[in-house]
Amino acid sequence: MAYQKAYELGNLLAGAGYTVLTGGYVGTMEAVSRGAYEAGGHVVGVTCLEIERWRGVGANEWVKEERKFDTLRQRLDGLIDGCDAAIALPGGPGTLTEISLMWNLMIVDAIHRRPLILVGRGWQSTLDQAYNELGDYFVESQRKLIQFSPTVQSAVQLLTELA
Repeated sequence: MAYQKAYELGNLLAGAGYTVLTGGYVGTMEAVSRGAYEAGGHVVGVTCLEIERWRGVGANEWVKEERKFDTLRQRLDGLIDGCDAAIALPGGPGTLTEISLMWNLMIVDAIHRRPLILVGRGWQSTLDQAYNELGDYFVESQRKLIQFSPTVQSAVQLLTELA
């Protein structure tokens, strides 16, 4: 189910004319890449040697332009600096790190503000919990930098409206 949703996201983005930039590896990154590639889109994979040594895998076959870095920290910067907008699917600590870093960089005006759209109830409930428990640390102007979308279809629609 997650693979199919990710595939559909890549397909919709490429169909709307967007270049798709992913982490370039397996799982949902692969699915987004494949969906975009099969829709005729340009697929950029941002990879790094540290992950490849740890995981033992290279970029997926649908990546047509690879931007390889030495370290995970450099890769995070490459992902953030390389995009004009970001859509995050459900994920784990790596995805949470990417979301948090991009969000914080926008908060302190270290990067230009751009759409940051989180897909699925999981991200919304996670941040709702943080807002409820730590509300004083999340002022309204910072909260407005993140948009939530229940589906990949509505995420692409929102991106088109915000772009």
